[in-house]
This record gives sequence, C-alpha cells and structure tokens, in this order.
Amino acid sequence: MTTKTWFITGGTPGGFGMAYADAALEIDDRVVLTARRPEELETWARAYGDRVLVLPLDVTDAEQVQNAVRKAEEHFGSIDVLVNNAGRGWYGSIEGMADAEVRAMFELNFFALLSVIRAALPGMRAGGSGWIVNMSSVAGLRGVAGFGYYSATKFAVEAVTDLLRDEVAPLGIRVMAVEPGAFRTRAYAGFTDEPVAESIADYRPMLEQVRTAMIEQDGAQPGDPQRGVRAVIAAMAEDPPPRRLVLGSGGFDTVVATLEDSLADIRGREALSRGADFPPASLSPRQSPI
Repeated sequence: MTTKTWFITGGTPGGFGMAYADAALEIDDRVVLTARRPEELETWARAYGDRVLVLPLDVTDAEQVQNAVRKAEEHFGSIDVLVNNAGRGWYGSIEGMADAEVRAMFELNFFALLSVIRAALPGMRAGGSGWIVNMSSVAGLRGVAGFGYYSATKFAVEAVTDLLRDEVAPLGIRVMAVEPGAFRTRAYAGFTDEPVAESIADYRPMLEQVRTAMIEQDGAQPGDPQRGVRAVIAAMAEDPPPRRLVLGSGGFDTVVATLEDSLADIRGREALSRGADFPPASLSPRQSPI
C-alpha cells in the first residue's frame, strides 16, 4: 500500500484535527498538521520524527495558506489527502449578531476552506489523484436556532462540496463532506467563558438556553472523535465512497428525520410546484401529427 501524505487544518489538541492525524499515523501514513499555536503540538509531534510536519497556519490568511501547502509539498512530495477541519462556532440571533462577527465566521468556516482547497488542487490535478474531506456539521443539513449564521456557513460548505465533487471526479480526485453531531472535543468549552452578547433583548432568553445546553453537554457529548475519524477512513476505502458521512447516532437520526420531513413537505405541494409552468400547448387540428 502506498504511503499517503495528509494535510490537516485545525490541529487543536483534543479535536478532530488531532484525531485525523493520529489515525493517519496508525495506518503508516505521513501527516502535515497545521495550527494557529503550533507550540501546543511539539511534544506530540516529536514522538513521530520525520513522519510529521507541524506548520503554523491561520487559514484566513491566503498567503500563509499558499506557503503552508508549498512547504508540505516540498517536504513530502505531494498532498494526497486534504482534511479541511479548521473552523469555529458562534452563536447569536440572525437579526442581532454583529455584522463583523458574521463576516468573520464566513471567512473562517467557508472562505478559508476554499482558500486551502484552491491551494492544494493544482498538485492533486498534476498527480491525477487525491482526496478532499470537508468537515461540515449536522447543522449543515439541519440548521440550529441560535446558530443561524454558523449553520449557514456549513450549508455553504455542503453546496461547495457537492459541486466540487462533480468538477474534480474526472481528474481522479474524490471529495466527501463529513457531518458530525455532538462530539467530545473542546469545542463546547468556550461557552463557559463567553456570556451571551446579544444586542436585542427579545432573543436573549433563547440564547441563554442555547448557552446553558452547551455548557451542560461539555464533556458528556456521545461522539468519540477517534471512532468518528476511523469511520471516515473506512468510508474513504469504499467503492464507491459516500458523498457525505454523518457521524454519531444522534446526528444520524436528526438528519434522516430532517430529510424525510423535507421530502414529505415538497411532495405535499407537487401540484403547486408543477402548476407554476406554462400550460402545455394543446395541438390544434392543423398541428395534429395524424
């Protein structure tokens, strides 16, 4: 089996990025792990010697992204698997969230993902192969009240992933979206330190409930990142691989129920949908083919 090089963004200890790195190393692959604070990864990386390259990277800085991808390709020769894992969740109302925060969230969760993909694709195209795994969320298939703009970023990731898959498939490159539910990472820890900052009082009770729920779930989420990543690797080995993979029982049930409800809602208005077309032209006697 050929040794592959993985390029993984968002290498926070205890998160999905580290879980991907550990899983790739378990199958004797090589890893480029990027992080805003690479010093946090020094002890971990030392144990793997030259099989690991840790790079500092703020994925919202396009120049840094280009430099990191170039260094990875120079160091290991190619990037065979790209995992777009970097991202963050904000919460707030659709009406009240500050415009700067909305734009910052899209910069990190969506536009930065595109930046990394665009930087890595030339090398993959040249080699005629590659994998791109985009970490989305169950919220990208069913939005969550209080996380409206976060959900919107993940819906955008879903759309880009679907179309990118079709564009690059003839070039030998495969693409998959991964939608975790509630997983036991450090993602929920910040809710303890971040009080609700909502400019519109009418939404504060809803957001307080959201914050309380996140704090209560922290450390008790049912999803295991290591098991989740192994499921992703197993899905990548399928022929054909899935277009998307939902991780976690709760997430699976939520997504299935959401899609079934959506399909029922659409089918229930079939007559209205079809009635929006111009009426079919009826054949006059002179137009009759007989």
